[in-house]
Amino acid sequence: MKNNLQIGKLGEKKLIKIIEDLVLKKSGKELLSDDSFFFDFKNKNLEGNIVLNSDMLVSTTDVLPQMNSYQIGRKSVIMNLSDLLVKGVKPRGLIISLGLPKELKKHEFIDLLNGIIDCSLKYNMDYIGGDLNETKELIISPTVFGFKKPSDIIYRRGVKVDDILVANNKFGLTGVGFNILLKKKGDLKDFHEYKRSIMSVLEPVISGNEAFILSEKILATASIDSSDGLYKSLKDLMISNPSLGFEIEFNDNLIDTEAINYSNEFNVSLEELVLNGGEEFIHLFTINPKDFNKAQKEIQSIGGHIFKIGKVISEVYVSISKEGEKKEIKNYGFEHFIKRA
Repeated sequence: MKNNLQIGKLGEKKLIKIIEDLVLKKSGKELLSDDSFFFDFKNKNLEGNIVLNSDMLVSTTDVLPQMNSYQIGRKSVIMNLSDLLVKGVKPRGLIISLGLPKELKKHEFIDLLNGIIDCSLKYNMDYIGGDLNETKELIISPTVFGFKKPSDIIYRRGVKVDDILVANNKFGLTGVGFNILLKKKGDLKDFHEYKRSIMSVLEPVISGNEAFILSEKILATASIDSSDGLYKSLKDLMISNPSLGFEIEFNDNLIDTEAINYSNEFNVSLEELVLNGGEEFIHLFTINPKDFNKAQKEIQSIGGHIFKIGKVISEVYVSISKEGEKKEIKNYGFEHFIKRA
């Protein structure tokens, strides 16, 4: 029953000891007890700029009731990794600050840490250290970092008219998953036909292989992570590349079959599922047309995927082309502090 103790009865020092023991057990590496954290930058393979990302997970906005502690810890790392990977950067280290409510159970704390550490190990990152604090709700603030020569980073800037827009996965799964988890009542087993959609929200999977190849071969003109939704991500690319827009082909290359089936079965807008799902952690790239075939071949050779989903246009808006008709779209995507209906 000791694992059911609230962490408020354990105290900070014992919680830190739990972290140190778990990291040592899983990674074989001891955490450094010091005022700051240090990372050996002598390896010649690490030459280049340090590239960092920090994206906070807050329980009231980022955690669904159906998520367990392991999934929450894992997600907190995934959402940071995606932004690093899409730049073509291999992650090397993780520093993480935890805001913990004192009512949190010890076993929940341990599961949370296991999710964080296991995800770190899967992507060959060192868990370096962090901070603990008492908060009213669960807050996880990771910082992930890697190293890359500036010339090899895939920036948001660099898009050109007629570039091909590609993605490393198809859209709509998280739109379906969120619709089920937030709006549908009943047992999740009732939606067994949409298991991939549900798990895309609870246990998202990401790939950096496509970005690594495009970075190494210098085949992408720009990139962005789609975690705020497809439409919002394209609008963010437009901010970095003024006077340009995107035309999306609304077809099987873009849309996962589960989203199509769900839209038909439950009369839910397919555009909403695809354009506004968010948290897909799908990577978007723009590629010069003359480089597309080479990029596709290189990526397929390592078991990766890219799907041609549209093109860059000179008009400053995002449109979809469906069954020969083209229309401008707007007002999709997640943004903090904006009231939602």
